[in-house]
Amino acid sequence: MDYKDLDTVIESQVKFVKENSNSVSNRVNILNSLLLAIKHNESKIYRALKEDLNKHEFESFLTEILLVKKEIKLFIRKLKNWSKKKKVKGSILNFPSQNYLIPEPYGNVLIITPWNYPFQLSLTPLIGAIAAGNAVVIKPSELAPSTSRVLKELIDSVFPMNIATVVEGDADVAKHLLDKKWDYIFFTGSTRIGKIIAEKAAENLTPITLELGGKSPCIVDSGVNIDKVAKRIVSGKFVNCGQTCIAPDYIVVNQHVKSNLVSAIKENIIKTFGNSPIDSESYGRIINIDNLNRIKNVLKNQKVEFGGKISSDRLYIEPTIIIDPDMNSEIMNEEIFGPILPILSYENESEIKDIIDNNPTPLAFYIFSKNQTFIDKLKAQVRILQNRAKVLSA
Repeated sequence: MDYKDLDTVIESQVKFVKENSNSVSNRVNILNSLLLAIKHNESKIYRALKEDLNKHEFESFLTEILLVKKEIKLFIRKLKNWSKKKKVKGSILNFPSQNYLIPEPYGNVLIITPWNYPFQLSLTPLIGAIAAGNAVVIKPSELAPSTSRVLKELIDSVFPMNIATVVEGDADVAKHLLDKKWDYIFFTGSTRIGKIIAEKAAENLTPITLELGGKSPCIVDSGVNIDKVAKRIVSGKFVNCGQTCIAPDYIVVNQHVKSNLVSAIKENIIKTFGNSPIDSESYGRIINIDNLNRIKNVLKNQKVEFGGKISSDRLYIEPTIIIDPDMNSEIMNEEIFGPILPILSYENESEIKDIIDNNPTPLAFYIFSKNQTFIDKLKAQVRILQNRAKVLSA
């Protein structure tokens, strides 16, 4: 699609939303059609995710297709009720009156999606936008071309272009889209690109949702079931080859159970992916050579306790454990977004605070402990970080 045709599609979407011709019953019908199309095309979706990220079929089902299906079914079930006007209390300033909240669509919506979960993170925001009566343009990541192609085929088979379409292309296409006026922009990706999108949205006072990254700590207290904790950490960290925004970025473990935890994590990596993860059908790949080299660079001068093997030709980085990295090193100051797991230890709770304070507000925060007082203190620390971030961004 050239820019002229693209602009024509966007204009048709603006017109469609202004005419308010997409009834609730029609939206439900479209969502049902989307659900049916996904069922009919599952094998294509699995193949595309395998080609782009070497995802195993079960992983693709669990982390991509299942979540999308559940989201569609939720909106089909709830949309009629959510779309009703709701009577609310009025103000003394407009007494006597009857006051209502009436749900309305924003209008034409731009959704820019990432490569790490390219199916799920493209369709879940689409589902909500369409259910609310909006028209949508999806710009998927060019780094997952097979999934992008399947997405376009899927959307084109279900939606008229004046309701939803997929626009493939590189950064120049994204730039052209961002130069247009939108009623809402939804972006999932890096903080660097998020800042660019926020600036472009501000030019037209366009509301936005930015789902960005962060360094998510995982705190492990003494007195927990170490094997169960290790199993959950391995599952959360190494799914999709560590390329998950809410994956545990680093571990901070009580020093009295550190060696036991490290041993248990090693054992669970082997149980999950075998002695040679490069030959495992369950272990993914880094998306491209640029990201592999980025991760490779952060491993320099680190103490590798386990793993560390790299194959550039196969876009492979072995599940890797790093022990006691320097807090000033890149690995502890930037989101890793790969299968590298730094493990630090603490003796007292103040050390945990110092480590967490060293990084921006985490996207997720994991605590393994049976001590509720300990848990509450850590939760309070995260709230302080969140409030500090709000002040800094205000």
